[in-house]
Amino acid sequence: MLFDLRGAGRRNTVKAVYLLLAILMGVGLIGFGIGGAGLGGGLVDAITGSSGSGGTGADTFLKRAQAAQARAVASPKTAALWADAARARYQAAVGEDFFDPNTQQFNDAGKAQLRIADQDWEKHLALNPNPPDDGAAGVMIKVYSPGALNEPDKAVAAQEIITENRPKARTFATLAVLAYDAGQTRKGDLARQKALDLSDPADRATLKDQIDQAKQQAVASQLQNATPTATATATPTASGKKDKKKSGG
Repeated sequence: MLFDLRGAGRRNTVKAVYLLLAILMGVGLIGFGIGGAGLGGGLVDAITGSSGSGGTGADTFLKRAQAAQARAVASPKTAALWADAARARYQAAVGEDFFDPNTQQFNDAGKAQLRIADQDWEKHLALNPNPPDDGAAGVMIKVYSPGALNEPDKAVAAQEIITENRPKARTFATLAVLAYDAGQTRKGDLARQKALDLSDPADRATLKDQIDQAKQQAVASQLQNATPTATATATPTASGKKDKKKSGG
């Protein structure tokens, strides 16, 4: 991994952070001239995990996923086949049988497809490929996004693979945003600094503002989630009756 740091634990995520991530991935960093291989998708993709292919050839995509799975099972020591299976399974998961493009939600069966993708990806990594498939890692960031499996720590790990293979301003910036969202503040700060160091001086101030805004959103969300809800407790009064007082818990 780029930064050998223990994260602060999984946190609930907010869509505002992933909107900024989408900007970093698709719009805000176009000026850096960095390609998007393995990180395809627009704003909806980054927020929900959708590839935009829902409702098109769902049966075909599922059959492809099943075929890719069968190939991987037949050659379980071939890391590339497990990466292919994970990619194909995600593509199947955004089919019309599993994903509603109107509500941008996966149904239970769709979540099951995503969990298979996660398992396939873990099998790919367990074989210690050198390097891991960074294209499949980009797909897995969508699998682990809030609208999908909502596993921010795994999204960070996937982005680290991409950043190790392509250490550019854009990839470090994306890593910083994902790390902040996962509560991994130190790792986010390190990635942020690398992104700024590698960025074009003309675009550096804009990039800094985008990453810092993402950090603020993530910290605010984490503080909100950590604040206990006030509860009512009964206290005796002089008359012997009980009054309810607000307690911060």
